[in-house]
Amino acid sequence: MARRLRPVELDFAESAPVRLAFTTRLSAAPGAVYRALAEEVADTPVWFSSVAAARPLDGGAGREVRLRGGVFFRETIMAADPGERYAYRIDETNTPGVRALLEDWRLRPADPGTLVHWTMAGEGPALFRLAMRAAGPGIGQSFRGAMRALDRHLTKAETA
Repeated sequence: MARRLRPVELDFAESAPVRLAFTTRLSAAPGAVYRALAEEVADTPVWFSSVAAARPLDGGAGREVRLRGGVFFRETIMAADPGERYAYRIDETNTPGVRALLEDWRLRPADPGTLVHWTMAGEGPALFRLAMRAAGPGIGQSFRGAMRALDRHLTKAETA
C-alpha cells in the first residue's frame, strides 16, 4: 500500500538522520551521464539492474520507479541542472518505516570523464535508520555495479 512521505527540500541531503554517500568515476562526459539519469528515464533498467521499470511523470517534473521485488517510488524532481546535478525526493512508496527520502546525484568533470557522487538521505524510526545503515554496503555495491553498467551503456551508445 502506498504511503505519502514527508516532503523535504534539497538541504535534506546534508541534514538527514541517515545519509549514504558513494562516489565513482565514469569515462563518459557529464552531459551524457546527466542525460541518462534525468532525460532517458525509461532506459534506467538497461543499466541499473535493481530497477524493473521507470517512467517520467508530469512532463518530466516527476518520476515513477519500480524496483525488482515490488518496491515502488513516486518522486518529485528537486534539481535538474544539466551536466551537474539531478535530485529528487520520494513522495510515495510502499516501503515500510521510511518517513522521508531524497536522492541527490552530483556530477563533476574529471580527467577523463565524470566523477559521480550519489547521496541517499533518509529519515525514519530507529529500526529504519538501523536497517538503512546496515544496507549501506549492499547499496554501495549496487550503485557501483549500476555505474559500471551505465558507463558501458554510454560507451556503446557513443560508438553506435
